[in-house]
Amino acid sequence: MTRGFTHQLNTSPLQPGEPQLKVEDVYLSFGGVQALTEISLEINQSAITAIIGPNGAGKTSLLNCVSGLYHPNSGRISFRNDGEHILTQMKPHQIAKLGIARSFQNIELFKHMTVLDNLMLGRHLHLRSGLFSGGIFWGRAQKEEITNRQLLEDIIDLLEIEAIRKQKVGTLSYGLQKRVELGRALAIQPSLLVLDEPMAGMNSEEKEDMARFILDVNEDHGVTVIIIEHDMGVVMDISDHVVVLNFGLKIGDGTPDEVQRNPEVIQAYLGEDLP
Repeated sequence: MTRGFTHQLNTSPLQPGEPQLKVEDVYLSFGGVQALTEISLEINQSAITAIIGPNGAGKTSLLNCVSGLYHPNSGRISFRNDGEHILTQMKPHQIAKLGIARSFQNIELFKHMTVLDNLMLGRHLHLRSGLFSGGIFWGRAQKEEITNRQLLEDIIDLLEIEAIRKQKVGTLSYGLQKRVELGRALAIQPSLLVLDEPMAGMNSEEKEDMARFILDVNEDHGVTVIIIEHDMGVVMDISDHVVVLNFGLKIGDGTPDEVQRNPEVIQAYLGEDLP
């Protein structure tokens, strides 16, 4: 356990560096528009992988394929934890149960509910008590409630949101809402955390806080992270691995230093002219 946590967020049995997610020859099209073409990549346990590229490059489409919101026309996406699971054959709620948590580019919170209630919604996949025990709040239901509350207290402490726990989400600043959305994803106890532009619209201080929280989740708990992010300073600072997409094609794949020196990436995305 780390930092006095009651629970470890990451429940994966894999060791750091072992292959956790594999995307193999994925094609995705919408009518005549090819969103992803022959995309293959590998994500290792406990790594932070950034997916970058211009708007319309296919980044969110790829995350939607991983989380089951889209089904590729062809190809294979597999995930390892207690065995190998073929995600391209599964529904979003089944994928979430495997320990893959997702945040979205546009905030998807229940704004009329409190911060704590929104976090509790992230635990619904883990509820096992039946209607009777839940109704009288006894036995298994009571134990579940205690366990869930302990985990949420850990997350509240990690994200430094104690002061706003009883506030309605709709009254919070944009940056704090993003923090709550991260907390709800962590409530699933993910072994793989998928973040779609978690720092979009934030000022520099808010970005620094969010980057610190992501690093804490990764370094202290070993949670694998896939992140879409346009701030190249953040990407190069926190990522172990960077994948670059452009017009649905993968044009770069490697360490931040390798990607920064890739001529095709420089020309397509980083905004410098080739000699």
